[in-house]
Amino acid sequence: MGIRLDVPLTKAVGDRTAKVLRTALGLETVNDLLRHYPRKYVKRGQLTELSELEPGTEATIVAQVTKVSRRAMAARRGQMLTIEVRDSADTAVEITFFNPRAANALKPGMLGMFAGKVGEYHGRIQMTNPEFAKLDADSDEAGDTDVDNWAGELIPLYPASGGLPSWKIARCVRMVMDQLDADPEDDPLPRPVRARQGLLPLTEALRRIHRPDDWPEIAVARKRLKWDEALPMQVVLAQRREALKALPAKPRKRVPGGLLDAFDDALPFQLTAGQRQVGEEIERDLASVHPMHRLLQGDVGSGKTMVALRAMLAVADAGGQAVLLAPTEVLAQQHHRSIVQMLGAAADVPADLFSEIPVAEPGRKQVKVALLTGSQNAKERRQNLLDAASGAAGIVVGTHAVIQDRVQFADLGLVVIDEQHRFGVEQRDALRAKGEDPPHVLVMTATPIPRTIAMTVFGDLETSILSELPAGRSPIATHVVAAHEHPSHFTRVWERIREEVAAGHQAYVVCPRIGEADEVADDGSDLVSEPGQQRPPLAVVDVAARLAEGPLRGLRVGVLHGRLAPDEKDAVMRAYAGHELDVLVATTVIEVGVNVPNSTVIVVMDADRFGVSQLHQLRGRVGRGQWAGLCLLVTESPEGSPARERLAAVASTLDGFELSKIDLALRKEGDVLGASQSGYRSSLKLLSVIEDEDVIRAAREEATPLVAADPELAGHPALAGTVAALLDTERAEYLGKT
Repeated sequence: MGIRLDVPLTKAVGDRTAKVLRTALGLETVNDLLRHYPRKYVKRGQLTELSELEPGTEATIVAQVTKVSRRAMAARRGQMLTIEVRDSADTAVEITFFNPRAANALKPGMLGMFAGKVGEYHGRIQMTNPEFAKLDADSDEAGDTDVDNWAGELIPLYPASGGLPSWKIARCVRMVMDQLDADPEDDPLPRPVRARQGLLPLTEALRRIHRPDDWPEIAVARKRLKWDEALPMQVVLAQRREALKALPAKPRKRVPGGLLDAFDDALPFQLTAGQRQVGEEIERDLASVHPMHRLLQGDVGSGKTMVALRAMLAVADAGGQAVLLAPTEVLAQQHHRSIVQMLGAAADVPADLFSEIPVAEPGRKQVKVALLTGSQNAKERRQNLLDAASGAAGIVVGTHAVIQDRVQFADLGLVVIDEQHRFGVEQRDALRAKGEDPPHVLVMTATPIPRTIAMTVFGDLETSILSELPAGRSPIATHVVAAHEHPSHFTRVWERIREEVAAGHQAYVVCPRIGEADEVADDGSDLVSEPGQQRPPLAVVDVAARLAEGPLRGLRVGVLHGRLAPDEKDAVMRAYAGHELDVLVATTVIEVGVNVPNSTVIVVMDADRFGVSQLHQLRGRVGRGQWAGLCLLVTESPEGSPARERLAAVASTLDGFELSKIDLALRKEGDVLGASQSGYRSSLKLLSVIEDEDVIRAAREEATPLVAADPELAGHPALAGTVAALLDTERAEYLGKT
């Protein structure tokens, strides 16, 4: 009887080899080793493209020896052996051996495989003391390194580590494959799923990906093995959906003649068809005896906050409370202010804070709107905590501070989470636990998400999309300003701001950093860095001072960034919203949610330091009123560079969904999945959430009925084990960050 996939490697390859595999690659079991797939394949005689080598990385190359030379070492006794190898494009790499005894057999004309760390010396790529194997058909060493034993003409090259070259991994794989039990009970994909999808049994797929006879075998194996990643992921999401369906929730049915009806009657404009449709979907969910769990996504300015406010009013009408969670204090304060302004006299708020709100008529129904942030003064925070706990506050707006245990609600009926990608699943669950009955949950994102990502990252949510902009939105023109190439265009940037201010409007100037010493963006994310960039990104503090003393002298210039005290941030935003400032120089704290319709120009300095989605969000801060918007992307990146191509893409379209596709093409898979999905990210080796939409969609369609019929997977123990391992990975990743 052969070995099973869950067998420790010590029993399959011996203690010493298992220790090397564990230390170098973190592989513990037979399954771990066989899931360490080849990164590429080469045919016998085929040369690796040496131009792809990057200093500092571990690499395995196949190349032809063209020169061999020896010389005495200056610092110690002995000789140094230097060989030159070339590929079919005649690219040369130098390989140096300081202990050349084993390498003495290398001669010009020989074909060899070399594995080691890539370095650089005097501008030339080189490798030092790599492990190697000769690939000549008559080579005695070839047999010793198992090169001749690799199947067919295709040689797999494995992701390797120092001291563990590709061919040694291949030898271990061969040892294991020769012993592997073909028991179908080890297969995590149920037989009916394999039959419907035309997929190989697991052991056959593993044989073909590790020891292929031809290229089609590899393709068929990869198709099957992608399902081993897609189906467990979709099963987890399906189990979450089923678990939510099983939870009880207090129905929050719309109350005729309540706050929501009065709010709708007072609107000075018509809701879009999309807002009405999504509102009806949410209304049905809120009336259900099971908790809503819905994702609301829409482009910049599509009216998501309006939809969320109407849902919160419906819950308040039904006697419950609603909480809106924002990722930053600036955004929480903006949401609080905009909700109060939209409600007008229906908002019960302190008159000294909102003097512009009209006094309610006697007998008019109102809803108290409270703000909770982590750095409020003690008196204000104590009152808002009391209002939340007593039920006096029908709507609470806050940051992550709302998740804290001491924040209690009398009857939490709805949780609205803005910018979900900045929150982990655990934080979402913590908020759900605030209610006696699980509250309904509405997740909003202003970053349009292609279907394939939504099915992976938000697969436990029902999805609603706002695809049209409200009437009255003005167009936004976007231009790339090449500051170094066209100094006159750069001068014109500041002239345009002065012209808009003279016409009674306002402007934003956005910089990547707060101060010169900062190495990351204001939100803590890494700044985009292009090859050849020498100057550090521009900083708000420095740029604001230069503008106030130079091209914008005489204008009222304010500064906003995340390091200001909360009261200062709020005061700056109030001053800007009240037109007490002409220009606001800020970081990306204004990226989402900030709504000042009088703003008509936004200038993004060092625009090449921002991602596509960030630029699209920043652009959405203008064109929010009756006046056309202008977005100027200032850059020093040269024409034809990747950065300029990225900026040109942003300038070419206002369609956020189209830009999200461009963004995905430029970003790494791990960036797409994000920190909150790190368990998924670490489990994906072949499946691409960007490219494999068909596999993900089909896996979702298979997982949904499978889980509905057998929620605990009692009839599918191998699949249950894989799902448990995935969940353990997610939990381990989360605990590692806390």
